[in-house]
Amino acid sequence: MSTFMKTLAAVALGTVLATSAFAQSASETPSHSPLVPEKNEPAPTLTLGQPVAEALARGALVVPYRVENIRILPILGPAAGDVSPRVGHLHVSIDDLPWHWADFSENAQTIVVVGLPAGQHKLTVGVASVANHHVFVEQTVTFTIPETAPHSH
Repeated sequence: MSTFMKTLAAVALGTVLATSAFAQSASETPSHSPLVPEKNEPAPTLTLGQPVAEALARGALVVPYRVENIRILPILGPAAGDVSPRVGHLHVSIDDLPWHWADFSENAQTIVVVGLPAGQHKLTVGVASVANHHVFVEQTVTFTIPETAPHSH
């Protein structure tokens, strides 16, 4: 066997061993591929974490979140409702105000709000469809901005 073939075989074996060492277990592997349309998709879920205490002490709201069974992407319009697996965005509001903003951040998985006055507040986050803004699931978390928190970012 030539030196080139031996080197190629060693590289191939090393790649196989490294790949299997870092491979996900069956329980960690997603049940579907984002490349294949899904029928009867499960309902989207939302998990809001607790506000980060260190950020609150500085006067900022930082809340991690996780969504499942939906991809948060900057896509809108009626045709987006035909995309599978499902895509959507977040509706975010503070203190039951009559308005909200939409968040289309793909990988941020964190909501950040600055400039709130000291006192108790409520953050409401909903996972919405891109086609008609139907809110699939919504969660609320309450938090307090301390009086001593600086009001600059």
